[in-house]
Amino acid sequence: MSIIDWIILVSFLSFVVVYGTWKSRGSKNISSYLLTDRTTRWFTITLSIMATQASAITFLSTPGQAYVDGMRFIQFYLGLPIAMVILSITAVPLYHKLKVYTAYEYLEKRFDLKNRILGSVLFLTQRGLAAGFTIFAPSLIISVILGWDINLTIFIIGGLVIVYTASGGTNAVNKTHILQMTIIMFGMFTAFFMIIFLLPADISFVDATKIAGKLGKLNAIDFSFNFDDRYNFWSGMIGGTFLMLSYFGTDQSQVQRYLAGSSASQSKIALLMNGLVKIPMQFFILFIGVMVFIFYQFVTPPLFFNPVEENKVKNSIYSEQYADLENRYNELHLSKQKDYSQLLKAIEANDDKTIEAVSKSINEKQEETSKIKQQAVEVIKSSNPGTDTNDVNYIFLNFVINFLPVGVIGLVLASIISASMSSTSAELNALASTTVIDIYKRLIKKNAADKHYLIVSKIATIMWGAYALTFALFANRLGTLIEAVNILGSLVYGTILGIFLSAFYLKKVGGSATFYAALIAEAAVLYCYLFTDIPFLWFNAIGCLLVVILSILFQQVIFNNKLKGK
Repeated sequence: MSIIDWIILVSFLSFVVVYGTWKSRGSKNISSYLLTDRTTRWFTITLSIMATQASAITFLSTPGQAYVDGMRFIQFYLGLPIAMVILSITAVPLYHKLKVYTAYEYLEKRFDLKNRILGSVLFLTQRGLAAGFTIFAPSLIISVILGWDINLTIFIIGGLVIVYTASGGTNAVNKTHILQMTIIMFGMFTAFFMIIFLLPADISFVDATKIAGKLGKLNAIDFSFNFDDRYNFWSGMIGGTFLMLSYFGTDQSQVQRYLAGSSASQSKIALLMNGLVKIPMQFFILFIGVMVFIFYQFVTPPLFFNPVEENKVKNSIYSEQYADLENRYNELHLSKQKDYSQLLKAIEANDDKTIEAVSKSINEKQEETSKIKQQAVEVIKSSNPGTDTNDVNYIFLNFVINFLPVGVIGLVLASIISASMSSTSAELNALASTTVIDIYKRLIKKNAADKHYLIVSKIATIMWGAYALTFALFANRLGTLIEAVNILGSLVYGTILGIFLSAFYLKKVGGSATFYAALIAEAAVLYCYLFTDIPFLWFNAIGCLLVVILSILFQQVIFNNKLKGK
């Protein structure tokens, strides 16, 4: 990376930390620290919601996901608009009316303390781990660029976020989110146009999309109902709706964004805008991944996308074995490039017979390259048994570093790292809020001065930052980051959503019935994850429905319709 790229990258990241700390100085009480005194406008909330959800995982791992699996991951988000409408009608007015600091306060008002603590603990456990993923993603970038140990970069990136989040609270998060989302989208659009520009002179954008379509990379929507298929229309609409309802309606990292709204109307507009904008944004990011795939059909990609691990094996006793695999891989790829020229001519001539024959040839060669790649992975494992052999998270990063021009590299990397900082800051802020309001203030020290809770909130932010840093050290062992973080959320979101739906709509169900139903539902979800092949999106529906059904049953059979478990 050039000195210009380093100047752009370091200057921007330093500015974000200084800007967030300075603009949010002067928080005098817990309300201003956690909720900005409920003065935030809808456009700030919208950007903050999007920035919280769109971490570096989104901009680093999602293009890699599309590279290997096409556009079908977009179906994960199909339930989002439905969830935004439901939450705008139900949860937002209720939360604002009760003037709660966290979503889990409502559970005690409606049920009892044990439900509030259960909801808080489920959130804290899951979101604390998820924060580790969002710290790991940008750390991976720095480690690849510098060749540094990943653990060192984790501490550097995590430390920067902890500084401005602990110092300024929600106001710091909101102020930096506006700036970060601007640079994120500018960086991604720049990367997209550069991909198109770097395609061979005789390959137009239209040609690239035609090739992507013939190779099945534009497989955005699949209406077939296949319970074993992780991503299809039905899993997205049903499981995705449950997941989005839980994430935006019960996860404090999102709820806190719109609890800070100046009115319920401002918060509603923010959620509805998020529902309108999020799917097109994700579609665009996935499409970038597809275009990177097409680019690498005309420019030979590396055999293994993680340059650090590739350099290690090339300098080991296995170097000759790896070089032989590279030569076979490169020859096969050159052969595929000739097939693509034939494919384009056949598409232009509407020659279906040739299209079918050439597509078959390309797919066969693709399978052969996959076998060679797997052999390379085994060689890498032999060279370094403890290494991470999943290189999907490195695909887009590899393209950015090796093919984008000076200045643009720094801009794109700044946007990706910025995304992680924005998401992590919101997560740490929400973790601190829940810890102080739902645990510390409720169970440990109930009537302390406001200044005391402000200090404890900052300490909690630092402690959760340390917790996330610890988990980040192991994050790369869990596969594709974009999938891993959503699998982690799906393990608890269904149960939490079931508790809240019971609270909202089942007026004759009490706290004890809901509490024990939630424990059983969570155990069932963990069983499905550990011992079945059920796709993770369905965990959200399973957990939620089990809580609702069992709470009704327990109330009728055990607790005799007595509210609050009495």
